[in-house]
Amino acid sequence: MASKNETPILLATFLLTAGLIGGGLWLFSQNSSLKLGNLVPGRADSSNGPTAPTMQQVKNVPSGIFSYGGSTSWAPVRAKVDPVIQTTFPAFRLRYTDPAQGPAGSGTGIRMLLNGQIAFAQSSRPLEQQEYDQAQQQGIRLKQVPVALEGIAIAVHPTLPIPGLTLEQLRQIYTGRLTNWRDVGGPNLTITPYSRRIQDAGTVEFFVTTLLQGQPLGRNVQSVYSTTDALRKIASNPGSIYYASAPEVVPQCTVKPLAIAREGATFVPPYQLPLVPPEACPNQRNQLNTEAFATGTYPLTRQLFVVIAQNGQVEQQAGEAYAQFLLTQEGQQLLAEANFVKIR
Repeated sequence: MASKNETPILLATFLLTAGLIGGGLWLFSQNSSLKLGNLVPGRADSSNGPTAPTMQQVKNVPSGIFSYGGSTSWAPVRAKVDPVIQTTFPAFRLRYTDPAQGPAGSGTGIRMLLNGQIAFAQSSRPLEQQEYDQAQQQGIRLKQVPVALEGIAIAVHPTLPIPGLTLEQLRQIYTGRLTNWRDVGGPNLTITPYSRRIQDAGTVEFFVTTLLQGQPLGRNVQSVYSTTDALRKIASNPGSIYYASAPEVVPQCTVKPLAIAREGATFVPPYQLPLVPPEACPNQRNQLNTEAFATGTYPLTRQLFVVIAQNGQVEQQAGEAYAQFLLTQEGQQLLAEANFVKIR
């Protein structure tokens, strides 16, 4: 029990501590920049408020022609979802815009957004710190809204007789440490890895950052202009390998999507078993293993983002509306029909 002399001291200490805690909480609530989410470069900014069941119920949809661009992985979305948006809101007119120079991709789309060439961008990778910094220098805050999930599929020649690759084997192939298929249980055949350029494609940036852990692509990796170009090369080269968005690879007739394991021999295919043989295609096509993507048992998955420049202009309103369209129950179902995984 405290003595009479100790009681005033204890009381003063308690009041001082309470004041410091209360002041700290007030300061934290007033300064949003202290929130951890605002300090993480690759964070995924959620959309504002609840989403509507149907696109028709999305509010604050502006009228006008709105250019957009970015990731080639979004091509199925542009084909499946965007026409429904146009039908639902005819005054909200969308126009896909290719870059003036070089191939389309997540990075080029974000650069076009920062240069004021498009209203919003479609990205297959998170924003980078340098992109946040560049936007801040222009007095703009970038926002990324995740709308879907997808897998990255590995394509090889249909005749390559291996059951799959581990992530470590894939890493060593693309850093130039493994150069012959016999090193991974295959035939005595030189490995020819293909890739798009890292500055052109969000898929490559994701692949290098996530799988290669920041190591550069090996000198043996041959550059291709596009996934279409790469798949043609795979079909004619028995020792080749390539990676791309699963919806672009899995249904193809001329390549084999390869199963992947985190480690060991527990290979998980990006397609639904059984594998459809090339001679049965195109009457039958491999279907995506969306359940494995959704649960994370397939080891190469990522999110797709709508990137919005929060500049208070009508372009921001267009980007916000577009993201909301995709996050409605109707939009999520259409994304699933385009072979992506719903996140809601």
